[in-house]
Amino acid sequence: MRIKRIGIFILICAIFLFIFNSLTFAGTIKGKVTTKKLKIPKDIVVYIEKIEGKVFPPAKEPVIMNQVSLVFVPRVIPIVLGSTVNFKNSDDVLHNVFGVGEAEFDLGTWTGREIRDYTFNKLGEVAILCNVHPEMEAYVLVLQNPYSALTDEQGNYIMKDVPSGTYTLKTWHDSLKSVSKEINISTQEEIVVNF
Repeated sequence: MRIKRIGIFILICAIFLFIFNSLTFAGTIKGKVTTKKLKIPKDIVVYIEKIEGKVFPPAKEPVIMNQVSLVFVPRVIPIVLGSTVNFKNSDDVLHNVFGVGEAEFDLGTWTGREIRDYTFNKLGEVAILCNVHPEMEAYVLVLQNPYSALTDEQGNYIMKDVPSGTYTLKTWHDSLKSVSKEINISTQEEIVVNF
C-alpha cells in the first residue's frame, strides 16, 4: 500500500512539473545585424527599450571591465540602471579610468591589481576612457531592463527569457545610427528579428 502511494505521489509530481514547464512566460528573440560600415559587426547591442510599469533591480554582482594590453575588455557592456562596474588594471603600466556622457566620473590613475568601481545611476551611453592612453575607449550602455544581447563577429545575437508583450527593440553601437523595430512576443515563442 505504501509503495502504491509513493508511485502516485511521483506521478502527481511529474504531472505538476510538466504543467509548470509548459506555463513558462518567456520567449526568445534572435537574429542578425548587418551593416556595411563595420568589417566585423561585433559588440552591437540589441535591447528592449522599455518595459512599462516595471522597475528592474541592478545586477547583484558587479560587472568587470578589465584593462589588458592597453585595451578595455570587454569593449561594450550593457547593464541595468543602478548596477556597478568594477574597473581592473591587469597591465603593468599606469592607467586612468574616466567616464564621459550620461555619467561623468574620474576614478584616478593606478597600476597593479587594484580594482576601482563606479555605480551607474543614469540611463544612457557612457564612454570609458584613459587619459594616459587616449587610444583606449570602451562603452557602458545603461538600460532600464536586463533584456539585451551583444552581437558576435558575424552579427548574430540571441536574447532569452523575454516576457511576453509588445516592445520596441533597438540597436546601439558607438559608430552606427540606432535602428528600432516594434515587436510582439508571446509565451514560449521564438521570433527572428533582423536589422
